[in-house]
Amino acid sequence: MARTQSKDYFDIRQGILRSAARLFAEKGFSTTTIVDLANACNSSRGALYHYFNSKEEILNGIIGEHVSTMLEDLNTIAEARLEPQAHLRAVVRKIMELNAVNNSEQIVLLNDWNQLDDETRAEIGASQRKIIAIVRDALARVDTAHRMTPKFATTYAMSLLGSINYTYAWYDPNGVVTPQDYADQVVDVFLNGFLSKDG
Repeated sequence: MARTQSKDYFDIRQGILRSAARLFAEKGFSTTTIVDLANACNSSRGALYHYFNSKEEILNGIIGEHVSTMLEDLNTIAEARLEPQAHLRAVVRKIMELNAVNNSEQIVLLNDWNQLDDETRAEIGASQRKIIAIVRDALARVDTAHRMTPKFATTYAMSLLGSINYTYAWYDPNGVVTPQDYADQVVDVFLNGFLSKDG
């Protein structure tokens, strides 16, 4: 007979994912044990197995939820039908905001992507490609100079994403520059150039 879920099942599960993300980001997925996870979650191994079948399933949950949340939020922005530059700015702000709030999750995504099983990696990879397409399309909408040719469209999108996806290495979300400030700075430099008169 299956165990019934407690009313706070979801909150506890999310707490495990958050604690595990911080631990994986600090220690690495491969060298983290179930005992390490239990200690980080102030739990027991048995209690962890009530919510997840394995360490690998926890990793899947961390990366999967991080990427799916980003994709859902970006799709919501698309539904607002903003004018082109406002749309691009909103997309970059949202990605930067999610990366700043979920710093550990972003580190785990970038560092432990190769630890996912093939099926999960394929599913998350498909979602990531959709995110890249959203950024590429947002750039295309403001591309009055017609730089977004088939040859260069993806490289422009990846260049912009690279400016915000790797901020975990140095950016302090509690510092004087807010995630929105930094996102706007990236967009301004990307669209206008560092030496523009308005820069």
